[in-house]
Amino acid sequence: MIAVAVCDDAPKITDSLKKSIEEYGALKQKEIRVLLYHNGEELLEKYVSEIDILFLDIQMPGIDGITAAEKLRQKDQKVLIIFLTSFIKYALDGYRVNASNYLVKPVSRKRLYLELDRWIGELEKKEEPFLAVRNDNGEYKVLLKTIRYIETYQRNLMIHTDTADLICYQKLKAVEEATTPYGFARSHASYLVNVFYVQTVEKGEMRLTTGEVLPIGRTRKKAFLEQLGRYWGGII
Repeated sequence: MIAVAVCDDAPKITDSLKKSIEEYGALKQKEIRVLLYHNGEELLEKYVSEIDILFLDIQMPGIDGITAAEKLRQKDQKVLIIFLTSFIKYALDGYRVNASNYLVKPVSRKRLYLELDRWIGELEKKEEPFLAVRNDNGEYKVLLKTIRYIETYQRNLMIHTDTADLICYQKLKAVEEATTPYGFARSHASYLVNVFYVQTVEKGEMRLTTGEVLPIGRTRKKAFLEQLGRYWGGII
């Protein structure tokens, strides 16, 4: 399932793009879900982390497309953003938020299909594993490779990433089952660690490449060291 969103303050444009994208999905035999947003405020308020491709109008009243994209990048580094604009000069601003491309309105069906071919093809080549996290502040698409460790925190979880710490309302056991195939290991009753970040192990603790020191539970030490050893190539 590919999730494509369109955000534009002109209903004729959102409806037209939705219809064309759905027709593209039927033609290419691809399952595509299309979500519509009608302004920047609605996009930021109702944004879901599962979106793969976002067609985003630059010139909108209130929160414009560039500002909306900057705020979205704080939550989702991966979504492909393709700006919609009536003037090419405005599209150049999009590259500071890692925009994938831009389309000049009105968007022709041929150009739209070419963009969908290109970016859906890229998505299908490699889908990096991630966690979809929801908390009181919103929804986040967190790449597993950016997570250093996860710990229990006030009956919830705290996910420590390269850029931020996020509260998560899932159970540690459920997250462990989802992440173990991707290099995560349970080192303690309260800690799940991305072994990529482990630098040294001494006695009852480990030091991460970031300098952080985490405990290793006595009852989990053997299993943890075995997992770490497999990752390190049998050193331990």
